[in-house]
Amino acid sequence: MSRASDPTALLNVTQMEQADRLTIAGGISGRSLMQNAGSAVAREVMSRWSARPVTVLCGPGNNGGDGFVVAAILAAHGWPVRLGLLGSADRLRGDAALHAARWTGPIEALTGGILDGAELVVDALFGSGLSRALSAEVADLLAEAASRLPLVAVDVPSGLMGDTGESLGAVRSQLTVTFTRKKPAHVLLPGRELCGTTVLADIGTPATVLEAIEAHSWENDPCLWRQALPALAAAANKYTRGHALLAGGYPTTGAARMAARAAARVGAGLTTIAVPEAGLPAYAAALTSIMVRPLTRPEDLGSLLEDKRFTAFLIGPGAGVSEATRAQALAMLRTGRPVLLDADAITVFAPQPQTLFDALRGACVITPHDGEFARLFDASGDKLTRARRAARTSGAVIVLKGADTVIAAPDGRAIVNTNAPPTLATGGAGDVLGGMILGLLAQGMDHFLAAAAAVWMHGAAAADFGPGLLAEDLPDLLPGVLRRLARVEPR
Repeated sequence: MSRASDPTALLNVTQMEQADRLTIAGGISGRSLMQNAGSAVAREVMSRWSARPVTVLCGPGNNGGDGFVVAAILAAHGWPVRLGLLGSADRLRGDAALHAARWTGPIEALTGGILDGAELVVDALFGSGLSRALSAEVADLLAEAASRLPLVAVDVPSGLMGDTGESLGAVRSQLTVTFTRKKPAHVLLPGRELCGTTVLADIGTPATVLEAIEAHSWENDPCLWRQALPALAAAANKYTRGHALLAGGYPTTGAARMAARAAARVGAGLTTIAVPEAGLPAYAAALTSIMVRPLTRPEDLGSLLEDKRFTAFLIGPGAGVSEATRAQALAMLRTGRPVLLDADAITVFAPQPQTLFDALRGACVITPHDGEFARLFDASGDKLTRARRAARTSGAVIVLKGADTVIAAPDGRAIVNTNAPPTLATGGAGDVLGGMILGLLAQGMDHFLAAAAAVWMHGAAAADFGPGLLAEDLPDLLPGVLRRLARVEPR
């Protein structure tokens, strides 16, 4: 997981330009790459729709050149094609000019009439390198097209920033065809939704070129971490499978109980919740295989942490924003063993984030949603930038939660998750995720990969259940997800 040859790698605009330059330097012409790109788009269009009147909107750069190829191929297959160009043909340069010269039909101006009679529109106006807002003329034309016609985007919908997924006037496409590797825009919101269905097409970039480009971002997929999942050995016992310890809150008990069940379901051999003595009856009555240890005083947790048999810790769900939570979190961090901080254990450090960062001794995972994130970290910039900066600043793996959860490591690696269904927007789902990460940490899994694996499995479990999901349903869905992962061969 370091080179762009990994099919899940995400390349930014600069890296994709580098890939094209290296490909051309290796003997494959830019003209051929453009032909292959346009052919891929035309192929996807023809596989999804029967022949019908289509308008191809071309821009003044290479994205427009791809559009000329699309138009020529569709016309050759009997599709009625109208082609509109932003600007004049005599201003086209390089490979775009060459393919424009091969187009034998009329070239029309981008007026409202260019859509008359169309039943499908291909957006080849601007690619992922655009860094300015769309003009009113272009934005209005695309908005009109999207309001009543299927829209197919070449590379990205025009107006979508390739490196961030931010919109500068983009409208939603039904289909986006991109090339060689996806970009962050295809997986980060709102870009992912604006792209519709994204198809990744091979346009002939050699494997040697991709091997030469170092990737820093990936789309979450089991191929990234499946081999690192804890394996069950024939001689294993409950102690060798790890012992997870959670700090349970009171009177709020549900969050920690769900996290504990998730830790056990994902494979921790033993799971214990340390709870205020007053909360012992509530926890004990609701749990069976999960052990409960009463704490007469909050500081008694320190004595429990001296037991080396505990292999990973979690604090935050239902803990309360209090000095006791802060002290317990710091005590966990002092052990040097893996620690996960969530919810209240994040917020409690808002007045002095550096106190938390200075306390990190070993593997640490912090799992904020956007609101919690802003209490500790600089919230400016796109999601990838924010998560990476926070991981570097803190020294922890950051799991910035949401429909496009980003998992970022202090060394700059980042994974974007895309399989989370909207049903995960339910109270307690984040607590279950924390427990899943804890269970993997307790079994000795690398904390960056453990976070990525848990986030993906969390989404897969929710997708298995479908509508009506409650957070407490999630732990019992994990065995099915784990069974499937055990049957999948690595790529």
